[in-house]
Amino acid sequence: MKSYELESFLKSFLIFLVLLEVLLALDLWYEYQSRQLQMDEKIKMEMKLCAYSAQCDGLHTDFVDRMKHIEENTLYKAGDLFGYFSVPTVKKYLIKVSYPRSAYRKDIERLQDEMIRKFMFYSLFAALVSLLFSMYALMPLRRALRLNEEFVKDILHDFNTPLSSMRINLKLFKKEIGKNQKIERMENNIQTLLSLQHNLKTFLSGTQTQVERLDVVETVRERIPYFEVLYPDIAYHIQIDRPFLINVNKDAFVRVLDNLLSNAGKYNKASGQVRIFMEGADLCIQDTGKGIKSPSKVFKRYYKEQDRGIGIGLHIVKKLCDEMQIAIKIESKEGEGTCVVLDLSTIQA
Repeated sequence: MKSYELESFLKSFLIFLVLLEVLLALDLWYEYQSRQLQMDEKIKMEMKLCAYSAQCDGLHTDFVDRMKHIEENTLYKAGDLFGYFSVPTVKKYLIKVSYPRSAYRKDIERLQDEMIRKFMFYSLFAALVSLLFSMYALMPLRRALRLNEEFVKDILHDFNTPLSSMRINLKLFKKEIGKNQKIERMENNIQTLLSLQHNLKTFLSGTQTQVERLDVVETVRERIPYFEVLYPDIAYHIQIDRPFLINVNKDAFVRVLDNLLSNAGKYNKASGQVRIFMEGADLCIQDTGKGIKSPSKVFKRYYKEQDRGIGIGLHIVKKLCDEMQIAIKIESKEGEGTCVVLDLSTIQA
């Protein structure tokens, strides 16, 4: 189950379960109150029977003077439970019948234990119903997502033929007329399409597990010229004076670099700059761009703060970094720029 499917499943499960638990709690509370009233009525009936028939098992009796402020046939709960009842042959006195508070407390505790057991039992049943409901509700979503992924895969496959044809014809054209800046820009645009294609493939599947040793500085230097042509008004500065070797899947690491270097150029200001430098084992890519309003949200799928893009670039970066065990963090201020930090200590050679 994928993360977004799991999120949908858990939310449906919790919402339905909480609703059932609330209804169950209200129902049992009403039952508890009714049972307690029945218990009180039963005690009062036993007291009345004690007054008339002298059957007083578990009850205590005493005679008191009949007074106006004493209300007969009423159950009082001050300390012990007690009530005043008339004696058929005596008019001057009332019989006071008492039920010990300790015995009443035990009755209440037994009732509460019964309610708790019922609540636990019905809660398990509610959890099972919620689970089945959530699985049933998830089925249409999974079916729609599967169809969407198959559609995207078909589109990506269909991209291969025209892109390959364009690359071959551009190479032939370049061979005929020689080096030309417009041709280089077209090649870079094709490379951008290929990069987007790789991003979508990564989004749908995952990364290769093959690991190799590579130099971070050399890899960055190889990728910079591509973005210098793509963003000619942005100055890319590599400020690393020593090799830094890592053991990593090269394609995945290059995909991360390409996304970050592309964002640093795409969302930079006019005549802006991009600095790539090392601080210990941290690779830092810092730009002078617009900045990010909510850095904590940028790794979420489809989240974007600009009209450009589709909002999966940084989500894919985070996904790849997690798979390569690279910690990534973003520091940004609006109007000042953004700094992305990759912690390479876990994969340092």
